[in-house]
Amino acid sequence: MPAQVSACIVNWNTREQLLRCIGALLASDIAERAEIIVVDNASGDGSAGAVAEAFAERVTLVANGENRFYAAANNQAFALAAGEYVLILNPDAYVAPDAISRLITCLAGAPKAAAAAPQLVLPNGTVQRSCRRFPSPWWLFCEATLLRRVLPRTRLFGGYLYGEWDMSTPRAVDQPMASCLLIRSEDLRTAGGFDEAFPMFFNDVDLCFRLADGGTKVLYVPTAKCLHDHAASTRQARAAMVAQSNRSFAGFYRKHYRGRIPWACYCFSVCLIRGGGAVRWAIARFRESLPGRRSR
Repeated sequence: MPAQVSACIVNWNTREQLLRCIGALLASDIAERAEIIVVDNASGDGSAGAVAEAFAERVTLVANGENRFYAAANNQAFALAAGEYVLILNPDAYVAPDAISRLITCLAGAPKAAAAAPQLVLPNGTVQRSCRRFPSPWWLFCEATLLRRVLPRTRLFGGYLYGEWDMSTPRAVDQPMASCLLIRSEDLRTAGGFDEAFPMFFNDVDLCFRLADGGTKVLYVPTAKCLHDHAASTRQARAAMVAQSNRSFAGFYRKHYRGRIPWACYCFSVCLIRGGGAVRWAIARFRESLPGRRSR
């Protein structure tokens, strides 16, 4: 019987999280209707071998000889996916037994929606603020001037992170984190998968932006739960990842906002992105230089 869901997982040096992630999928109520595709980006921790040993009968494993990064590796998985739905899943995300079926039910009842995301719960039990509006110049300004942090629960200043909403109710959102995101295969193919010009970051934001441009919605479903061990891969090279994120953010703005907003507004926004990124990078470098950090 053809798979209903193709779960696509890209891994880099998160062996234990990956094994737990696959285990959670196999314990879910859609396990018999799912295929699992793992693309390992040349991990040095034995991830590929561990998956082959533990799940040889249930997982399609692609072991890259080099790190092709997140977007390209996901596109490798998408090319193999045969399901009606594609589940984009990070190895540090562990779905609840009924989470995916709840997302499927939600999409089945919303023909104008292309994708659905669950509620992400951090290891300490708090709900992760995993949804954002698209980063318009106003939201950039609120971030740069710390207005969001001063008034985080207001729509006017805290709206980038939907601060006025407690994330306990379902709604359409601009861009949920793609740590766990169910998308109709047809819509994913129409969108063309991830843009590999964003190798690590903002590929999910770019995908959601293109879906919105195409007239489809992305839904947030709080009754579907997913435990998220946030940033298990990227924390391994924090300053390098911050630099990559900054480049991708500027590239995202260049792709989607140049020509859509007044030129002066665009230039000011890019300055905010680059300036804020430089501060974040400097902080990350300082933290990495602290005694004991390199050995962790």
